[in-house]
Amino acid sequence: MNAMNLSTLDLNLLRVLDALLAENSTTRAGQRIGLTQSAVSAALGRLRHALNDPLFVRQGQSLVPTDFARSLETPLRRTLDELQTLLSGPEGFDPARSTSSFKLSGSDFYATLLMPKLAELLGRKAPNMTVQLVDLVPDSYVGILENAEIDIALIPKSPFPAWIAHHPMHRSRFVVIARAGHDRLHRAGLRPGDTIPIDLFCDMGHVLFSPEGKRAGMGDAALAAAGRKRRVVMTLPVFSGVVNAVSASDLIALLPHQFAEHSAKRFRLEIYHPPMPTPEPELCMVWHERATLNPAHRWLREQVAGILDDLTD
Repeated sequence: MNAMNLSTLDLNLLRVLDALLAENSTTRAGQRIGLTQSAVSAALGRLRHALNDPLFVRQGQSLVPTDFARSLETPLRRTLDELQTLLSGPEGFDPARSTSSFKLSGSDFYATLLMPKLAELLGRKAPNMTVQLVDLVPDSYVGILENAEIDIALIPKSPFPAWIAHHPMHRSRFVVIARAGHDRLHRAGLRPGDTIPIDLFCDMGHVLFSPEGKRAGMGDAALAAAGRKRRVVMTLPVFSGVVNAVSASDLIALLPHQFAEHSAKRFRLEIYHPPMPTPEPELCMVWHERATLNPAHRWLREQVAGILDDLTD
């Protein structure tokens, strides 16, 4: 775009372009930024003229960005985020009046232990703010943070790129869950809180939490080092599914202690200790550093961190 175009371009059109790149639909883009479908279509016409590019071509019911439009997506989102931060300033943020919308990404651990408390808090302090929890895709969080598809990810600590900011939240030790009154455990003379002997632990059927369908998880490396292996009967991609399967069967499972303790009474579960040491991963809240000074983003991070502080016990 040359200087003449920039001097005559309505900068509000850039919000429309950003929404179209995110939604690939004039209807959904309008819903995203509070415009009608016809207003978005008119804005797209003006953008095509100003930028001298079709920007989108229709493919079925979707709009597919041209190569030029696709090349604008990430720098445009970054520029709009930086502009929002610049204009908002760090002072004077009022959560009660905020209409900000955020996407968090995390496992159903957080759907169960974070979101209900966050819903109650938002109802009291920020009733017009919108927060959406979306499925965590562990291997792609870097890309979706960089492209502004999510605002915050809740993930285990790892080496992060330099542009990712992070805040440590809590650690999770792993415990064994079994249905209440499990015959085999009780016949072995075990009571909740006891350590399951390794022979019994390896012989029993296990449910494995595995978002990617892998058949090894926490503790398996320690078992392998001792020349042992557990018998995985079922894998499930969500913790709630693991809890349901264990409560309805003679299978057992390793779960983070916070989720196990939260679920024990409701699902009539008993909690035991595993026979081998298991890692205690540190969970972090991560976000793109461009959002660090955004007052609404910062306020939400503080609320999430405050709620999750309770999980450190």
